[in-house]
Parts: sequence; structure tokens; C-alpha cells
Amino acid sequence: MGERMTQQDVAKIRAEIEHRILVVRKQALEDVKEARAHGDLSENFEYHAAKKFKNENESRIRYLEKLLKNAQIVEDTSAEDEVGLDDTVELYFVDDEITEEYKLVTSIRADSLRHLISIESPIGKAISGHKVGDEVIVRPSETVSFKVIIKDIVKADDEDESIRRY
Repeated sequence: MGERMTQQDVAKIRAEIEHRILVVRKQALEDVKEARAHGDLSENFEYHAAKKFKNENESRIRYLEKLLKNAQIVEDTSAEDEVGLDDTVELYFVDDEITEEYKLVTSIRADSLRHLISIESPIGKAISGHKVGDEVIVRPSETVSFKVIIKDIVKADDEDESIRRY
């Protein structure tokens, strides 16, 4: 089973592949040609850097194409008053007495530093399908659990999140 993605994720990946093939690949080949023209390749840092960049671009294209080939398309099936994919939720952490806001996204867009949590994560799985006011127990492992209360849900608004880079 491949990476779970929305149609928007697929479109963004296809756009990146197209950009890398039509723009970046062309520039990388030009850079290699120009660096090669500078002479002795064994001591030509520009040539080695240009080749490395060209190879990294080709590797990224192959990676993205493989992602698309194996992708599993998912859609938000949550009700209007339930937490679902691409929704922003305000969670109150009972034990810590703090409130934080998170957006539920596919794992390919997850970025905990930007409060984008995966629908596959323990919190994402626990809160999916719940409503404002629900107290939910999150179990990251068999021995650890904590309670959160869903304070607010803002339904998806098609914000532009970038695809996680490897």
C-alpha cells in the first residue's frame, strides 16, 4: 500500500514533476555543459557540483513518480460538524492545561513544527470523526495515554501546503 494522498496532493506532485522536467532539468544540463567547458574535470568543482545537482533532480523526479504510482487516493468523508481531513482543530490538552491548534493532513504533508498532523498519527486517528466538546483519549503507545477536548473545528479551506521533502 502506498502513501495516502488527496487529489490536491497528487496535483501538487504532478506540478512539481512537470517543473523539474521542463525547467530544472534543462537548467541542470546547461550548468553541466558550461562547467565541462571550463577544462580539467578532475579538479573542476563547478562540474562536480553541477553533476550532483542534476543527479539530485533526477532522483527527486523518480521519487515523486514512484509516490504517484503507489498512491492511495483518500477523501474527507466527515460530517460538517466532525473532525476530518484538512480541517483545523483546536484541542485542549487536559493534563497540561493548554490549548493548541492543529490541521489534520495526509502524512505526506505532515509537519509537526507547523502544527500539521497526519491522519495516521495517534492524535489524528483519535480525533477523526469527533465533534466539538468531545473528550478523546489519545494512546500513542500501550503504556501512554492522554486526554484532549475538541474545542473548535474549522472545516477545510484548501490552503496551499507544500509536500514534505526528503
